[in-house]
Amino acid sequence: MADTTPLASLSLTHVHYDPNDPLSYFCAWLALVPQGLCVVYATLIWSTREIEILMMFGGQMACEALNFALKRILKEERPKQMHGKGYGMPSSHAQFVAFFSLSLTLFLLFRHVPKKPTPSHTPLSMPARVGLSGLALVNAGLVSWSRIYLSYHTPKQVLVGVAAGTFSAVSWFLLTAVVRQIGLLEWILDQYPTRLFRMRDLVVEEDLCQAGWEKWESKRISKCTNGKKHR
Repeated sequence: MADTTPLASLSLTHVHYDPNDPLSYFCAWLALVPQGLCVVYATLIWSTREIEILMMFGGQMACEALNFALKRILKEERPKQMHGKGYGMPSSHAQFVAFFSLSLTLFLLFRHVPKKPTPSHTPLSMPARVGLSGLALVNAGLVSWSRIYLSYHTPKQVLVGVAAGTFSAVSWFLLTAVVRQIGLLEWILDQYPTRLFRMRDLVVEEDLCQAGWEKWESKRISKCTNGKKHR
């Protein structure tokens, strides 16, 4: 006898779009940006052990918890032409990317103070940081717009999501600034668990590409020098 148990769909990456509309197809890919950013978070936290990235991810999860609560308080349905599950107010995608893009912008423009240039490294200039911030904000705008284009949300639901994400990003940035100012972050970094996982706080002064680069350059130059001496 055949099994008639209905199958369920894993909706984490399930996106409805119009296959005859190239723009709709592009928007469907934009819907995967939050999942992609979570992979980026996890990869950077594990590979760099930077406490700043871990704190930003913690704020991102707090922002998601706020969205979860708001949806169940407001209980506003999605647009009628959308067959998706769950409430639509506020847009979780818009809130997610608003938090990420604004948090990155605040970090690059206000917290990141790069070291002076060295022969082996040129730090990110202010125009470069402004450019990266602009790209992040444009990406957030595209993702937010795509939710309206795909009929997953109304413009109001997206705007409220952006507002909630913006509020969360500014609040979290101020909170982490206080944590730094009162010395709590320094205390946390001195504790056994954080030292066990080799957590550090270097990205406020040097970019991620800098990690280990000067050590490698010094080793390479030393190798070349020793090679010339033995000739």
